[in-house]
Amino acid sequence: MATRQRESSITSCCSTSSCDADDEGVRGTCEDASLCKRFAVSIGYWHDPYIQHFVRLSKERKAPEINRGYFARVHGVSQLIKAFLRKTECHCQIVNLGAGMDTTFWRLKDEDLLPSKYFEVDFPMIVTRKLHSIKLPTLLIAECVLVYMTPEQSANLLKWAANSFETAMFINYEQVNMGDRFGQIMIENLRRRQCDLAGVETCKSLESQKERLLSNGWETASAVDMMELYNRLPRTEVSRIESLEFLDEMELLEQLMRHYCLCWATKGGNELGLKEITY
Repeated sequence: MATRQRESSITSCCSTSSCDADDEGVRGTCEDASLCKRFAVSIGYWHDPYIQHFVRLSKERKAPEINRGYFARVHGVSQLIKAFLRKTECHCQIVNLGAGMDTTFWRLKDEDLLPSKYFEVDFPMIVTRKLHSIKLPTLLIAECVLVYMTPEQSANLLKWAANSFETAMFINYEQVNMGDRFGQIMIENLRRRQCDLAGVETCKSLESQKERLLSNGWETASAVDMMELYNRLPRTEVSRIESLEFLDEMELLEQLMRHYCLCWATKGGNELGLKEITY
């Protein structure tokens, strides 16, 4: 079998309009998430030998519910990525939106699961300019990205992706169930940091998350909240991470997990079995 050429592109978009003070709060979430992942890795939640090269180790200890939340997030997204890569036999490309300090590319390389092309971008506008005519099987990833767009902007992005790629999958991780009191507290806390969730109205429920995908050109859509996903994790892994540190407020973990979700949608790829991908 001929050797496939693997390409990686890490692109930055920083124009005058996109790098002003209005975006500072959103950009700050990249640093927050990176520090949390770095800390969780440092105490053994998952193995990532690369993150240390990009993110300093914070002296501030992160709360157990935060660490477990990030463990579930990284594990859930990783499982879906690998499922897509195995279905396509790596004859595909990955577009990671708002990738920040994510190290997925190198971790996939270690497992010999690199796609034909791997793109990382900081702003979705790069996708429009660079990948308009690409028709290979394509996986698009957005972790806490769409929620910072207005509903109209995220709908336009989803519609563009569905119309641009014949065979594709979209993975989205972000808030859900934001209409209750806990959700309102989350919104108020972010607002105090000058970080508004412009698209929070689309995060009302798992159904609203799926409906957004289906109404913008995707053929299938699935969604689970992170507590459900956490409960589906391999019991050996759960036992391992729960033995790392004591958590005395399980209720807080459950509240936090119920307010984040993992969604995925597919288009085409019937011969590949993309519709069969689940978590």
